[in-house]
Amino acid sequence: MTAAGRDATRVARGDWQTPASLAEAVLARVVAAGLRAPRTVIEPTCGEGTFLVAAAQRFPRARVAGWEIDAGYTRVAQGALARVQRPGESSVHEHDFFTVDWRSELDAALGPILVVGNPPWVTSAGLGVLGSTNLPAKQNARGLRGLDAITGKSNFDVSEWMIVRLLEVLAGRDATLAMLCKSAVARRVVETVDARGLDVTPVGIWGVDAARHFDASVSAVLFVAETRRKKAFARASWPVYTDLRATEPSSSIAIVDGVLVADAARFTRTRHLAGRCEPEWRSGVKHDCARVMELQRAGNAWTNGLGERVDIEQELVHPLLKSSDVANDRAASSRAMIVTQRQLGEDTAALRRRAPRAWKYLSRHRALLDARKSSIYEKQPPFAVFGVGPYSFAPWKVAISGLYKHARFTVVGPHEGRPVVLDDTCYFLAFDDERRARRAASALRSAVASDFLAARIFWDAKRPITKAVLQSLDLAALERAVRR
Repeated sequence: MTAAGRDATRVARGDWQTPASLAEAVLARVVAAGLRAPRTVIEPTCGEGTFLVAAAQRFPRARVAGWEIDAGYTRVAQGALARVQRPGESSVHEHDFFTVDWRSELDAALGPILVVGNPPWVTSAGLGVLGSTNLPAKQNARGLRGLDAITGKSNFDVSEWMIVRLLEVLAGRDATLAMLCKSAVARRVVETVDARGLDVTPVGIWGVDAARHFDASVSAVLFVAETRRKKAFARASWPVYTDLRATEPSSSIAIVDGVLVADAARFTRTRHLAGRCEPEWRSGVKHDCARVMELQRAGNAWTNGLGERVDIEQELVHPLLKSSDVANDRAASSRAMIVTQRQLGEDTAALRRRAPRAWKYLSRHRALLDARKSSIYEKQPPFAVFGVGPYSFAPWKVAISGLYKHARFTVVGPHEGRPVVLDDTCYFLAFDDERRARRAASALRSAVASDFLAARIFWDAKRPITKAVLQSLDLAALERAVRR
């Protein structure tokens, strides 16, 4: 197999082998968290057997068993285990996780059981693109009741499916599950455990340095849960620790009122501020064609992303702030956006008469605009934009970037007498007067608002700040609390 072929196979299987030092640190953490010495240790996707070897050394009386889809890795794991355990005390099976009868395997295992490992870090969509068959059967994936409703889409992380499946079959057994996974996967597992009422007791979620251990730029954790023969407490909070060395949690996540919250204590303290924000939080203008629709000041003229000088009617040209500007509290100055509509769905044909130079310019680049991939532009007027309405042209706004890892609220006023527009990665409140905007910004920058948002935002998410979170903060209640 070529190097490229090996890399493709590695990606298709979400193959990130666990370093021995990390496997040892994980087992040390699980023991420190109160794990009783297991009689059986199982690694369902064991790769080269790093966890199996570490477990055999730490728990010499336990039976150690692994399963692995790759024949080469299976041989490596078998050889590694043979050097640390006597024959008959360990086994490695060449098998696909999705075809193993895990209920039967666990029925035959002596408790306490430790299920440990590092399941594939890959999504079902990613596997589909690669043509991989390393997926659960479709009928089984649908059988995960509520999974699609929880994730909001058919795409899911394969490790999420695996962990939930293991928790299902471990229910009622004297067992501990300890898995390395992405932070987002751990949160979705917590949601699924709650939604299904699985008999799972939280142990903890510890941060893991994925960049150091896997050379991967993703937020990762060690997720640890217990199952027992008696009814557990699926709705309890899950303590979150900064890293594997931490002994005191930095926060705890929990399902409260049917919603997963980032910090249960802060959530409780700020519950009185929950409601519906007025005015409504809005998204900035979406156009999906920056080369044509965004302009840069060059002396006294505008140029587009194609390097062309642009001379069009100024009524369509609005000062622009992008997400990075808002996050860093920069004023509008040298950038602008062409806004072709005043409200969603407005017929743009009037531009031919009202703004003939702009119509000519946009028509010249119609191929680029028509090639925009998003389906939202289908059946829309030519040169349409989204996220546009009277609020887009309000003279004063309080804005926040949805992409950055902090909640910084910026007051945005007119620039050279023109209302400033924001790009679609920003959210904002629209105001007619400066005084009202600054009062709202002051409240949103308060400590109590910070607590409210910290309880509801997961900062390691790709887009941590969402309209739903912002909209759930009652601005009037917040202003009253700040005035007290």
